[in-house]
Amino acid sequence: MKVVCVGGGPAGLYFSILMKLRDPAHDVTVYERDAAGSTYGWGVTYWAALLDKLRAGDPESARAVEDASVRWSDGVAYVGDATTRHHGDEGFGIGRHRLLAILAGRARDLGVRVVHEREVEPGTDAGLDGVLAGADLVVAADGVRSALRGRWAGHFGTDVSVGRNPYIWLGTTKVFDAFTFSFVESEHGWIWCYAYRFCEDASTVVVECAPGTWRGLGLDRGSEADGLRRLEELFAGLLDGHPLTGRGGGDGAAAQWLTFRTLTNRTWHRGNVVLLGDAAHTTHYSIGAGTSLALEDALALAAALHAEPAAGAAGLDAALTRYENVRRAELLSVQSAARFSARWYEELPRYLRLPPERMFALLGQRHSPLLPYVPPQLYYRLDHAAGRLEPLRRLKRWLGPRLAGTLHARTRA
Repeated sequence: MKVVCVGGGPAGLYFSILMKLRDPAHDVTVYERDAAGSTYGWGVTYWAALLDKLRAGDPESARAVEDASVRWSDGVAYVGDATTRHHGDEGFGIGRHRLLAILAGRARDLGVRVVHEREVEPGTDAGLDGVLAGADLVVAADGVRSALRGRWAGHFGTDVSVGRNPYIWLGTTKVFDAFTFSFVESEHGWIWCYAYRFCEDASTVVVECAPGTWRGLGLDRGSEADGLRRLEELFAGLLDGHPLTGRGGGDGAAAQWLTFRTLTNRTWHRGNVVLLGDAAHTTHYSIGAGTSLALEDALALAAALHAEPAAGAAGLDAALTRYENVRRAELLSVQSAARFSARWYEELPRYLRLPPERMFALLGQRHSPLLPYVPPQLYYRLDHAAGRLEPLRRLKRWLGPRLAGTLHARTRA
């Protein structure tokens, strides 16, 4: 097959690796609009289950990713002046630059052409057609604002809902020894961050707050440097004198902040064009699954294409339909967890007056569809009892997915 991937992020690069491993005769090209090494973002997180899947897909790149990652197993929450720590599952962090360098190097070693600084825009048909000419398969791995998906937006049935809270991705030289949450009460309301290290000398910090708090603190105006100084003051106890780093570029403070875009599509393919990663779906950053889901998409698409060698357009359509059906089913629970996680943070004042250990316990339960509808103290007692009584555990497992499905259906109606 002649395969063109538009987008040189983790999904597009990993898919190109998998295609070449399955058949070196595949002609695979990855086009990325940015220059090599110029990605936005500091670190990404993943869990051990992803490593197992990557080892099955390509042991060599999996080993390189694991070797370049840092690990933690504790979670720490700072709530005002109180602190609580819990031991949990092992997590991993890796710099986004490092991850992309590993995948791009592996792809090139296998014979993939990786072309940087090649823009594919919906309004330039001549350029777009030149890139895609003669391709048997075109993979749109160009993110939430995918140009390829946008060209046929009516066919894909894209739906985007915008979250309420503004957030910002930052870096710091403070190295955290655990996955860290910090909740600070300001004169304009609560502001909080998630922080984790991604290499031996740097960490990612994601800051979030309600819109009123954002405006009240002046984070919607002034320069980027002004905004960073204000955040350094608010999280001084967490940062221990270490600075925060933004994207730079000369834009004002407000331009650095985002509101999360939850994206879904009615269908994920059109003819020989298929959506991958954030071009197909997004899940709220608070569950830390975006990169993992993109890599799992690549695994599923490569497997579907090679499960039964496609014969012509009908065979390709069957393979792409198989990929879409598999991934939609696998994403249901993750997307439900992401919706309720985002809602938990939007309703944060419900939980911040609890004792810190209880608040932290409910932080870990934020994916539950029951939590928004049960008083926090009562939910904590029920969950604590369920952990010791098997009948209650079974009831919780049975009721949770059913309530999630019912609530989601109502919100879509």
